[in-house]
Amino acid sequence: MTAPSFVRFMVSPSGRALRVVAGLGLFTWGLSRRETPGGKATAALSLVPLAAGSFDVCVLGPLLGAPLDGDAARAAVGTA
Repeated sequence: MTAPSFVRFMVSPSGRALRVVAGLGLFTWGLSRRETPGGKATAALSLVPLAAGSFDVCVLGPLLGAPLDGDAARAAVGTA
């Protein structure tokens, strides 16, 4: 999968839903292990994909040559 197709998927509704679901899953898993430092770190870091999916931000977009904003990324990869 090339960078543009990866970005295209991540800014699609399916990609956004995947990020939200992954964030919620990691958050739940981290909270279930909150007694350990790794569990707390996982719960805290899970907020990144959860927020990115919720606010339509493609965090990896700039690393792959696409804009950070979901609307701008969709326009850049030709799906808008």
